[in-house]
Amino acid sequence: MKIMMVLTSHDRLGDSGKKTGFWLEEFAAPYYVFKDAGAQIVLASPKGGQPPLDPKSDAPDAQTAATVRFNGDADAIAALAQTRKLADVIDEDVGAVFYPGGHGPMWDLSEDEHSIRLIENTFAAGKPVAAVCHGPAALRHAKGALGESLVKDKRVTGFSNSEEAAVGLTDVVPFSLEDVLKANGGQYTRGADWQSHVVTDGYLVTGQNPASSEAAAHAVLALLK
Repeated sequence: MKIMMVLTSHDRLGDSGKKTGFWLEEFAAPYYVFKDAGAQIVLASPKGGQPPLDPKSDAPDAQTAATVRFNGDADAIAALAQTRKLADVIDEDVGAVFYPGGHGPMWDLSEDEHSIRLIENTFAAGKPVAAVCHGPAALRHAKGALGESLVKDKRVTGFSNSEEAAVGLTDVVPFSLEDVLKANGGQYTRGADWQSHVVTDGYLVTGQNPASSEAAAHAVLALLK
């Protein structure tokens, strides 16, 4: 069982002068769910190498069991520092793809042609495509077999407008993820802010926020079984 995790390479939070990247919990929790299940994990990003970490996700108040485990795992830290360039792995035979969030994907993975191709090919092959929090931004331009948006008529979730407002970034992000999923025909659903909410529709798995990361990974494993 081989699973590809695709991380952002984007580190600037719009014109705010602040840093962003991937959210540690949204990588670490699924990483260990997959690893503990015996999966071979391929790590990729648009630029390859070390993906930028959103510094807020490594703050003391953001720590979880998975982030603590990661920060003490030299092998995992080394693997993350050597992500493969997405363009070089899009044709690799994997059983599923998983997109952690953080705000970075709103800028790069939402537009990356290699990522779009990876998502479309994986889904067309009947394999799980999963994304959590802002990770579903990568679905923005992906198309299904009929040339329509991949999320059209599918139940989906992602970081909500109310959560974006709560972190004060509504006017910083390039678009509203909730609004884009709805505009593309997705049947957007949401749970309470900051509580785990995961939706599976066929081979598409989406999670609303960082608290949804572990459950989203387990949903992928359920599809692979």
